[in-house]
Amino acid sequence: MKYHILAFGAGFLLDQLFGDPYFLPHPIRGIGWLIAKTEKTLRAGNPQGNPTEREGAERRQGKLLVVIVLLFTGMLSALILFGAYAMHPGLGVVIEAVMTYQILAARCLQVESSKVWKQLNAGSLEEARKAVSMIVGRDTEHLTEEGVAKAAIETVAENTSDGVIAPMLYTALGGPVLGFLYKAVNTMDSMVGYKNEKYLHFGRAAAKLDDVMNFLPARISALLMVGTAFISGKSYNGKQAWRIWRRDNRKHASPNSAQTESVCAGALGIQLAGDASYFGKVVKKPYIGDPTRAVEPEDIRRTNRLMNRTAWICEILCLGILIAVAV
Repeated sequence: MKYHILAFGAGFLLDQLFGDPYFLPHPIRGIGWLIAKTEKTLRAGNPQGNPTEREGAERRQGKLLVVIVLLFTGMLSALILFGAYAMHPGLGVVIEAVMTYQILAARCLQVESSKVWKQLNAGSLEEARKAVSMIVGRDTEHLTEEGVAKAAIETVAENTSDGVIAPMLYTALGGPVLGFLYKAVNTMDSMVGYKNEKYLHFGRAAAKLDDVMNFLPARISALLMVGTAFISGKSYNGKQAWRIWRRDNRKHASPNSAQTESVCAGALGIQLAGDASYFGKVVKKPYIGDPTRAVEPEDIRRTNRLMNRTAWICEILCLGILIAVAV
């Protein structure tokens, strides 16, 4: 347990300091490659005639995708981690710290969304659209300045749970093996969990599993973010964050995505969400929050500060619980 505590804290600090340098290979990209290759292999020879047969085949293939990706991810991460500890406890701590660092994404979220803020602040809307297209799944070609800012804010707010708090909780609970299993599920959902013609049936298993795994972490993340809003100064409204979360946390097709997004909207006093275009098709979405004021580029930085402070609070709480269990 003491090794896990050391590695858990060190991994968090590494993420805060370095983020995800582009020149280093990242295991999540490897998981993404595995998902894409497995999907292509499974889909080969799909029945083309009967729609019912094709639908059934795609559902079976989607379930098999989940099993293959989780088995491979779990076995490889366990082999690396336990192999390192078997060689030497010191090596095990180092490897576990690096694996934990690769699971978390707080610094990466801050860096990538800050690129959007920088371009908006410089008055370069076209470059801001390109920057935000790297971190969101929606179409960005025709977004206004406010639309670009909202897209960046929403992805940071949502990924406060998916990319930071949820993987932190799973890693604290089960080490990097459980952490990477969570990231594999989350990556599958982001790649095949769409409700369009191509993925409606194939991606259903991954999407449902992602909903289950994020159910509690999303709500824990929201409560931590509300608490953070109360202690983060005049730029944030804790009471409003609590009120909007209670009112709007289910205003999303996913049971989890509006949890932290609604807190963020309330804390900043802005309105998020609404209709968005995906793959050329407009998807109707309810608004989250109240339009107390217009969204502005500086809200991207405010959201990042809220996300990062929430991450620090969660890390301290996790370490405290792990130390109490160890004692």
